[in-house]
Formats: sequence, C-alpha cells, structure tokens
Amino acid sequence: MTTLLSAQGISRAFGGVKALNLCSLDVEKGSITGLIGPNGSGKTTLFNVMTGYVKPDAGKVFFDGQDVTNARPDDVFARGIGRTFQLTRIFGRISVLENMLVATQRDESWLRGLTRSKSSKEEVAAAMEWLDFVGIARLADLQAEALSYGQRKLLELAYVLVADPDVILLDEPAGGVNLTLINQIAEKIRTLNKDGKTFLIVEHNMEFVMNLCDSVTVMHQGANLVSGLPADIRRNPLVLDAYLGGGEDEEASEEVAHG
Repeated sequence: MTTLLSAQGISRAFGGVKALNLCSLDVEKGSITGLIGPNGSGKTTLFNVMTGYVKPDAGKVFFDGQDVTNARPDDVFARGIGRTFQLTRIFGRISVLENMLVATQRDESWLRGLTRSKSSKEEVAAAMEWLDFVGIARLADLQAEALSYGQRKLLELAYVLVADPDVILLDEPAGGVNLTLINQIAEKIRTLNKDGKTFLIVEHNMEFVMNLCDSVTVMHQGANLVSGLPADIRRNPLVLDAYLGGGEDEEASEEVAHG
C-alpha cells in the first residue's frame, strides 16, 4: 500500500511537559487507521501537528509525498486533509446548510467562504447530498446552535466530507453519543472507505476502534508504543500495562482486551 499521510519523528513540548517525543505514524491510502492510548498520551497533539494547528519542535509531516510541516490549517485543508475535533467546531449562529456552504470553499480561506454572498446551485446540491448522507438534511434550515450534540457531530462530519478531502482525521467521533449514533457513524465510515476514502481515527471507545480499523497504533507518554492489527493490539501485554499505568481504570484495559 501507499503511504498517504506520514508523521516522522515528531516532538513537541509545552513548557516543561513533553507532549510528543519522537512520535511517528503512517496512514496508508485507502485504510482506516486507529490511534489510541491512555489520557494524556499525546494523540490530539499529534492530530494538531498533522493538521497545522500546532508546530512541532522537531520532525516532519508529509502528505502525498509533500512536506506540509509548516503549512497553515487552511492550507492543509485545501491540500486535502480534513478533520473533526473532539469538541465540535461549527458556526452556531448560521444555519446547518450555511455551515456546509462554508466548507465547499476548500480552496478559499474559511473567512472568505463564510462571507460569500452566494453559492452556486452545484454547491448547494453537494451540501444537501452530504447532509442527507449523514441523516440530517431535514435540519438544513435550522440554526446550527440548536442542534443536539450528536447532530453536531454529524454536521461536522458532513462539513468535512463536502470538501472532498483525500484523508479524514476524526477526533473522538463516538465520544458522548448514544450507541445507535455510534453504529450509524461506523457504518458511514465503512461506506466512505469502500468508496476510497482514507481515515485516521482517535477514539477512546475500544469496541468502535477494534471493530472498524484495519490497523491500530498505540501511543504512551508521547511516543509510539506498538502498531499492528486490532486482534494483535487487543492481546498485547504492553498495551494493557500502558492503560493500567497511565491512569486508566481496569475497565478501560478490559475494553482493550476484549474490544
């Protein structure tokens, strides 16, 4: 397989705390890759480095063979790397559809997209198609701040998809939502992956990760601990030790073990 997105030897400190320590990660084209680890292991920091929100102290990020280490977030997005956030980031005071129309402007800055006076019929049609795909097209005219937390998760996913990125980074897509919605999100990811989309997923829900991902990388104390197939990760003693030693409770390690 071809490596589409790669972080190589990434280090990043905040004050005296080393959040990432020579961390590396490869995301193969067409894969669903999981990124797990105890709280504070550096997963979201790595996401932020890979998408331009945090600059590394050392190391490089490559996308499709190009060095994007120092690219701004809007440039990273324009190149074809889409992401969601652990806490959803939407424009609450405009409608659901208007949020989507901002995202259609992948080659423009988000501010220019937000202030655009008119979108084309094709852009509106594409936005509605993705809202329908995630199941919230009926809410298109609703002000986004009125959405439930689960609906905001779906809007953020649709927001990323309408820009047609080559790789999609999802930060806690199953976090804080009910089982029915978790299953719905998993099914949408599988459908998109079959159509050629590449995913990198940070998630605490081990059943979600183990049942969905092709490969899983485990982080611990800002560094790579182990990578492999979900079945191998599930029974790796180093992973169980990391969760127990990293402040996670015994139930969390049981989730890793039994997925």
